[in-house]
Amino acid sequence: MTQIFAVGGGKGGSGKSFISANLGVMLAKQRKKVVLVDLNLGAPNLHTMMGLNNLKTGLNNFLNKSVKNLSLTVVPTTIPNLYIISSVGCSLEVGNLFYSQKLKIIRAIWKLPADYVVLDLGAGTTYNTLDFFLASHQGLSVFTPEPTSIQNTVQFIKAVYLRKLKHILKRHAFSTAIKEVEDEADNGVVRSPLDIVDSVMRSDPARAKLLQKELRKLKFKLILNQYRKHIDETLGNKIEKVCNRHFYSQFQFLGNIAYNERVHESIIARKIFFAKYPYTPTSTDLKNVANNMTGRNVQTPALKETNAKI
Repeated sequence: MTQIFAVGGGKGGSGKSFISANLGVMLAKQRKKVVLVDLNLGAPNLHTMMGLNNLKTGLNNFLNKSVKNLSLTVVPTTIPNLYIISSVGCSLEVGNLFYSQKLKIIRAIWKLPADYVVLDLGAGTTYNTLDFFLASHQGLSVFTPEPTSIQNTVQFIKAVYLRKLKHILKRHAFSTAIKEVEDEADNGVVRSPLDIVDSVMRSDPARAKLLQKELRKLKFKLILNQYRKHIDETLGNKIEKVCNRHFYSQFQFLGNIAYNERVHESIIARKIFFAKYPYTPTSTDLKNVANNMTGRNVQTPALKETNAKI
């Protein structure tokens, strides 16, 4: 069965495309067929990370119906077992997909012949982004140590929750629940989607159990990117514990990705970071995160930058 991972987050610049590209490489090196899908619609850059130019096919061909099967838009990369579907050829209006187009893409992604599919999403909480995130088996939230990035990650998780609640509850039931919470709040503002669950629990315990059951199916994976030594090494683990305490879903911290100035150099050179700098602490971190994603109990010892082979 194909496993779908969605890489998202609330803040731009956290390194989602970098993580997507390099985790794709790690998974492909496990001798699995991996397809990267650039769903940063309107601002695609995954092909640049992969050093690919002049792509002759992509998501645009599927949307304009010049090809009927999304698998026909798959393009091989320079890495064995790793493929990409780019959205670089799409119109500038592709960021505002019709609902039917979004469902068409999601259904086609589910049918892709691959072991792993990695969705590189845009930043923010648009309905398109949230629905693509929810279409995955596991959602990866990438954040950096800055307080603003952590805050936006929490807001992103709440937005995913709210979108999931809308999917579970019928429109009338959802609107009624929102109205009840607004009436109960001092200022008429719903601060958290969990307030909605609590309100439903008081008014309709049977429906509340259904909500909790469905929300527990959500699996969030957390990745701390651009980690530096002066940052608390357990920051990601602490965020995992807080989320597991306050949300009904499953949260797992996959690991820290060490900050490395060579990341910028690899992007400028249009080279895959791991392929260019495989013997660095950052590449080791990426490898361990990929192993954690797939449940492989294999951890590579951390390297010291001074001993790294470049």
